[in-house]
Amino acid sequence: MNKTPLYTMLLLACGAAPPLVGADPGAPGPWRSLLKDDSAPDWRGWKEPGFPAGWRVAGGVLSKDGVVDDLVTKESFADFELELEWKIGKAGNSGIFYRGTREYDHIYWSGPEYQLLDDANAPDGRSRLTAAASAFALYGAPEGVVLAFDHWNKTRIVVKGTHVEHWLNGRKVVEYELQSPDWKSRVAASKFAAYPDYGLAKSGLIGIQGDHPGTLSIRNIRIRKFP
Repeated sequence: MNKTPLYTMLLLACGAAPPLVGADPGAPGPWRSLLKDDSAPDWRGWKEPGFPAGWRVAGGVLSKDGVVDDLVTKESFADFELELEWKIGKAGNSGIFYRGTREYDHIYWSGPEYQLLDDANAPDGRSRLTAAASAFALYGAPEGVVLAFDHWNKTRIVVKGTHVEHWLNGRKVVEYELQSPDWKSRVAASKFAAYPDYGLAKSGLIGIQGDHPGTLSIRNIRIRKFP
């Protein structure tokens, strides 16, 4: 029995090919790892042009034990989805920056931050605005989602146009729109008001904060771009 659909037969009879079913034009591209087993070729220091002292990679895990230079990607990213697992020591404090640029002395004066924190013991854990997974000092994340220090957490960050999502351990905990009236009012009421280019870049570096004491480990960090 000929199972060719009638509409296909009609199209062929008219000299036209049937429509092709393609990929979603808005779907992200393939995943790309940002770490190798024993090296981090996609990263450099914020200050140092090479891989800064104090950071190390072993067995696919990036780690530090104390105050070190921030790490930043060598490549800039505009619209992307970033995933990673992280483990922080007792009272530890770090962060992931996105769309950071170099007009200021520090990446956190230009790029919004996904906070990495031991909520139970670090001072910043006393406020939801600066707790784990918050958009630091701007949008708070709920309590009870981050795991205790020295446990692996799973983070996902989505940045597409002006839309941003922070995910922690499978739960969306922060969602906001860059440059919205709400965003602008929050920035104006924060310490970032002193930096007029904060959060304005449409593309920029991804960074990992190193300028706090304590231990931090990151693994399975990967990224994929939106078209």
